[in-house]
Amino acid sequence: MKRKKVFVEKLIEEGEGLRLDFKFEVSDAAKIARSLTAFANTQGGRLLIGVKDNGKIKGVQSEEEYYMIENAAQRFCKPPVPFSSKEWNVEGKKVLEIIIPKSSLIPHKAPDKNGRYKAFVRIADENILACSVQMKVWKKQISDTVINFKNSDIEKHLLTVLQSNKNSTVPFLCSQLKISKYRVENMLSDFILLELVNMELTPEGCFFDINEIPAL
Repeated sequence: MKRKKVFVEKLIEEGEGLRLDFKFEVSDAAKIARSLTAFANTQGGRLLIGVKDNGKIKGVQSEEEYYMIENAAQRFCKPPVPFSSKEWNVEGKKVLEIIIPKSSLIPHKAPDKNGRYKAFVRIADENILACSVQMKVWKKQISDTVINFKNSDIEKHLLTVLQSNKNSTVPFLCSQLKISKYRVENMLSDFILLELVNMELTPEGCFFDINEIPAL
């Protein structure tokens, strides 16, 4: 009789993605903190410890991995990232499942490769740095800043440029509007919160498109 697959095996078959990451082992608390914060800052997700990138189960050999993750979540994530865990036994091999919910305390930060604390987000199957516009959006959300469309010439110009140029970047918009990066990013963050502009974060950069055609 064919053995019934357990839940974790079905997860592994789905492969790594936006809400799932495989880790063969945990040996670097700072590195695993980047994964924890990326999930917490995005849509939440799961880490499966004891699983190779190709989905092959190697298993967890000791309790050290759990304590490493706990250390990463408490000491290397600012603010700390809450998580729950579950152990699975698959044909005699132990897989540790770490469940990270989407956080209401964003942005969580973790040390980058140079030890500087930065905010990470989960894009597809990668953890990438949040761009400065995303940071401004979070800041305004946290502070409950009231956003109003002022209908100024510069705001209308920005929307017009976005309407004509898909996948615009901040440097491109600065060159078109002849204004500072700070001002462009501030307007973009306002427009994102007003749902006039859509932001796409990718490993290649941060891109902006008109979300709807406003009445200019």
